Amino acid sequence: MERIASPPRESTCCFTGHRRLPAEGLRTLAGRLEAELRGLISRGFCRFCAGGALGFDTLAAEAVLALREEFSHLSLLLLLPCRDQAARWRPEEVRRYERIKREADAVEYLGERYAPGCMQRRNRALVDRSAHCVCYLTQDSGGTKYTVDYAKRRGLSITNLAEQKAQHL
Repeated sequence: MERIASPPRESTCCFTGHRRLPAEGLRTLAGRLEAELRGLISRGFCRFCAGGALGFDTLAAEAVLALREEFSHLSLLLLLPCRDQAARWRPEEVRRYERIKREADAVEYLGERYAPGCMQRRNRALVDRSAHCVCYLTQDSGGTKYTVDYAKRRGLSITNLAEQKAQHL
């Protein structure tokens, strides 16, 4: 298992969100995400952690990488549940995932192979290393809901971009 130095929690933000994003609102969501990231950067956040999943994780990782061109001090840490996370993905999804991994500042695998509970371990690790969580949460159950609830219990500030006006939870 690869290990890297833990980023400072007070300047670190994690992401969690659904794998399926609304196609009709994707441009609006991407705009909200960029605005939120710019606000976090202005408040001193410089490290961003993503879990490498399809959907919101991918959108968020790519947004950080794009902003890194303007803000060279930003870093993207990928906390991946296992090395075979993308084993059943479509080829175009795998290519996007591999590009994000190549461009990330650090990649950490929490396990070698998919196993029950590995996604939850990844989600807890994202929260445990962060002071703020940016999420896209529209459902009352599932992994994103679990992660947001865990982030609340851990005292993170949370922004839900699924809300009409990106309300802070």
